[in-house]
Amino acid sequence: MTLSFRFDRPWLQVAVAVIAVLMIGYATLALSGSTRDLRIVRSTVGSIPITVYAPADGQPAPAVVIAHGFAGSQQLMQPLATTLAQAGFVAVSFDFPGHGRNPLPLSSGLADQQEMSSALVAALRAVVAEVRKRPDVDGRIALLGHSMASDVVVRLGIEDPTIAATIAVSLFFQRATDRAPRNLLIIDGAWEADELIRQGLLSISASAAGRPEAGPIYGLFENGSARRLVLARGVEHIGVLYARDTLDAAVDWLSGSFMQPITGHWRDSRGGPLMLLIAGLMLLAWVLAGRLPVLRSPCDGLSLPYRELLITTGVPAVATPLLLWPLPHDWLPLLLGGYLAMHFAVYGLLVALLLHRRGHRLPKLAVLDRRTGLVLLAVIVACTTSFGFVLDRWVASVAPHALRWPLIAVMTAGLLPYFVIDEWLTRGPQPRRAAYLLTKLLLLASLLLAVALNLYELFFLIIIVPVVVLLFMVFGSFSRWIGRRTGQPLIAAIANAVLFGWLIAVSFPVVVQ
Repeated sequence: MTLSFRFDRPWLQVAVAVIAVLMIGYATLALSGSTRDLRIVRSTVGSIPITVYAPADGQPAPAVVIAHGFAGSQQLMQPLATTLAQAGFVAVSFDFPGHGRNPLPLSSGLADQQEMSSALVAALRAVVAEVRKRPDVDGRIALLGHSMASDVVVRLGIEDPTIAATIAVSLFFQRATDRAPRNLLIIDGAWEADELIRQGLLSISASAAGRPEAGPIYGLFENGSARRLVLARGVEHIGVLYARDTLDAAVDWLSGSFMQPITGHWRDSRGGPLMLLIAGLMLLAWVLAGRLPVLRSPCDGLSLPYRELLITTGVPAVATPLLLWPLPHDWLPLLLGGYLAMHFAVYGLLVALLLHRRGHRLPKLAVLDRRTGLVLLAVIVACTTSFGFVLDRWVASVAPHALRWPLIAVMTAGLLPYFVIDEWLTRGPQPRRAAYLLTKLLLLASLLLAVALNLYELFFLIIIVPVVVLLFMVFGSFSRWIGRRTGQPLIAAIANAVLFGWLIAVSFPVVVQ
């Protein structure tokens, strides 16, 4: 006797939907609890949006100003802000110019990094000056910055000796001496690039008599010479912001720098609830995808065999960065956005050209009739609203303001050729197992080759690779479910282009050209 199990059974879909809703509800409650017993005030300093997280008692306390990194926003720094506020400090996060909800662009880009750095330091200085005036701040200030902002907080800490402590997470450059900035803590993810960890060791080398190690505290808090490098276990460049080791080290360092006992041992452990929430949304998406109408049967697409797949995608993976290497790519007022739009567009067009030359049929946009268009609209609205709410509330700013709407349109247009041709290659009546994974690996390899050819201008693309991998996992699952149900790969292709274009356009820095 053979046993079969149908995943499209109605009772199973209802059960999965109920489980998904319970997961979403539980995770939402857990995430909302991170600000319990805190006073949260949102305001602006000029154009700079700031959020103040303060203990509920309202008593004056030391403050720590928290600065996000490249393509980040103040939401990304929430785990540190809530943890420090629950420990008794006034934590203040903000959006740099060109980032998050700040409506003003950054005054320069990578072409003039000195000017860009000066603009970032000026924004941080303005926030610090405003924080000093707050009645719930006792006058003592510390700085904390991640990635790009690690250098910014070190610069201001050296410039302003009244800053009591500086915490540099994923420090890029060695600028510190044995006394400036005061009480310097460096935190790196243990899985980060060796060069970052080397910069951290160099920054504490003078205090450690030339033999620095991760872990020990060198110098004294009393005279500002305290130095330490912490390696957060099991995390990389983004995960370091969520790591328990990072949160513990930051709380302990500020307690020592301010000579203030810790009022609590709570830590913002939002990583687990966030994963549960995303998993719940994905389960719900699986159920809803099963309710979409069947538009084509069998599923449209080429389902290319592996050899053809490697030829038609592998050659463009190498050719694209070589073709774009000598060309200017700062034509878009979105830092690195212009290059990404060009890379995806050229890559997709080269694959389409190879397919045509090798006798394969290409997708026809004429199949996007009224019914298909309505399904596409429903998919885009459902994905952007559900994931947009989660990301904007607990991860990073993704709500576009007026400056970013045209950028979303341009990025979507640039990404569209790649996603259309990729769905066409990998989907079809008999899709090859792991074909979608193979094409994504080739795309990432192509981007890394571009970085290697132009390290100075494209270095920050390396930072977003883990995020891109996560997005491919989530939206790749959606596209598989949608394509399998509707039989129309163009729906998932266009939806992916819109989703990726939106996320890039709302997160990468807007700059003055």
